Amino acid sequence: MRRLGRILVATLASIGLIVIVIVGGGIWAMVAFQDHLEPSLPKSMVLSLDLETKFRETPVSDPLAALSGEHPYVLRQVVAAIDHAATDGKVKGLFATLGSGHLSLASTQEISAAITRFRASGKPAVAFAETIGESGNGTVDYVLASAFSQVWLQPSGDVGLTGFAAETPFIKGSLDLLGIEPQMAGRKEYKSAIETFTETHYSEPHRQSVTALLDAWTEQSVAAIAQGRRLGEDKVRALFGKGPFLAVEALSSGLVDHLGYRDQAWAAAGGTSKKGEEVDVAAYAGHLPSGSGPRIAVITGSGAITRGEADSPFGGDDGFGAATIAGAFRAAIDDPAVKAILFRIDSPGGSYVASDTVWHEVGRARAAGKPVVASMAGVAASGGYFVAMGADRVVAQPGTITGSIGVFSGKMVLRDFWAKLGISWDGVKRGDNADMFSANTPFSPEAWERLNRMLDAIYGDFTAKAAKGRNLAPERLEELAKGRVWAGSDAQARGLVDVLGGWDVAQGQVRELLKLTPDASLDLVAYPKAKAPWQKLAQALSGGSLAEDEGMRALLRVAKVMAPLAAQLEAVSPQAGALRMPPVGP
Repeated sequence: MRRLGRILVATLASIGLIVIVIVGGGIWAMVAFQDHLEPSLPKSMVLSLDLETKFRETPVSDPLAALSGEHPYVLRQVVAAIDHAATDGKVKGLFATLGSGHLSLASTQEISAAITRFRASGKPAVAFAETIGESGNGTVDYVLASAFSQVWLQPSGDVGLTGFAAETPFIKGSLDLLGIEPQMAGRKEYKSAIETFTETHYSEPHRQSVTALLDAWTEQSVAAIAQGRRLGEDKVRALFGKGPFLAVEALSSGLVDHLGYRDQAWAAAGGTSKKGEEVDVAAYAGHLPSGSGPRIAVITGSGAITRGEADSPFGGDDGFGAATIAGAFRAAIDDPAVKAILFRIDSPGGSYVASDTVWHEVGRARAAGKPVVASMAGVAASGGYFVAMGADRVVAQPGTITGSIGVFSGKMVLRDFWAKLGISWDGVKRGDNADMFSANTPFSPEAWERLNRMLDAIYGDFTAKAAKGRNLAPERLEELAKGRVWAGSDAQARGLVDVLGGWDVAQGQVRELLKLTPDASLDLVAYPKAKAPWQKLAQALSGGSLAEDEGMRALLRVAKVMAPLAAQLEAVSPQAGALRMPPVGP
């Protein structure tokens, strides 16, 4: 009987393995040949762009998602597609829907610039919105809408041009009630992430930093709207922050051109059966000609900077694992075909050690004669600035959040909290500082001295490398550091950034460093090279990671309710130092 049971188990296991191989092989085959099955482009088309969907910094890496046939938006590919469409005789116009998107102001500026270049071709660029902000804050969405030659608004909609606001939770009072004591230190006064736990309101440096950021964003938005809508800046400034505007108010004030519905806006863009067939911008991007000219390695770091490999091959952007990014740099350095590196960064920071690892590889690339251009996306602050500051050229959008040259560390002491619950702890240690980062005891005077000495060393290393990389006197760099956050425009005016712009400007910097003509073609190749679909599948199937990912997604859905507080709590870490900026957003 036992023998029969073993045979049955082995048979079922074999069947299961065969099923996995067949299913996996089928998925691999479908993904591998998907590009060859793409339908050809029509002879006359209008490109469509959904600006309410999520944009990525890197192409999707999930082979299962690829089977859906959908084309996720990759920011640089969308920009390249719009630029190419401007000179493509088959493309008759551009039609976009918007309303309540997820783009940062910096990403909005990137897309707006591409749309402005498209408009210069004389082709219509039409934006349609059911509503902009949905009776809420639609400021960034409207800044993007203003770049189009025509803006259509549904008669029932409104324009939420309400301005910018920053709000930060302070939980010191709650911690006091719970008996939780935050013991944290930062370098220096503008490194305000810890204030969520140690203060009950903004400190003066914190308020000053956030105010300057919102001031810069406001001026940039007013100028962009005035230019796009061909309105005087004084008029736009008078309207800014006074929304939401009803549809008729938006029309009479010149914020929109027409009130109507999608089909009417679509016809205005040339989208009729006689003029042009609808083609999504992402699908159009898939048909762009391959690059030529010098090979440029494109390395993208997106998210919190951590030691080790990027977290997961599936979902989200590929992550900012230092081992992955450093490995990509080494591969590009060792590849004789690579002539320069374009380093795209979208990160609020993270581990000091991990940031330093990537910074070193940037220096190695330059020493090997391969220029590095850092291109900052929505945010490149703290550790995100650390990895960029050693590049030959640093490019940022005016709205990019950057700087935050500083460090913090500490812990929460739960001793009194446990006592309130009637819980006691006991332990044994060997070494005076063995329990230094234990949440059950405060820092001893010796441990506190150790922590602060480490923070001083990290801050000194950060500022010294920044001064050298940016060619600034240490005294001048110190004035710009102290943990302060800057808008990209302010950072550029102070020497922390070289040039303002997006992908097109960053590529121009590469051409300049390589002494090429301004219109020279570049062969942009992503590093590290993407894994084959079967490799991604194997990684997903090994260890049950698909179930784990789904479990994690379920947990994240629950945690999303606490997102504002969770963003602040994420700052608490028992690491020696965290190069991370506090959450700031429009």
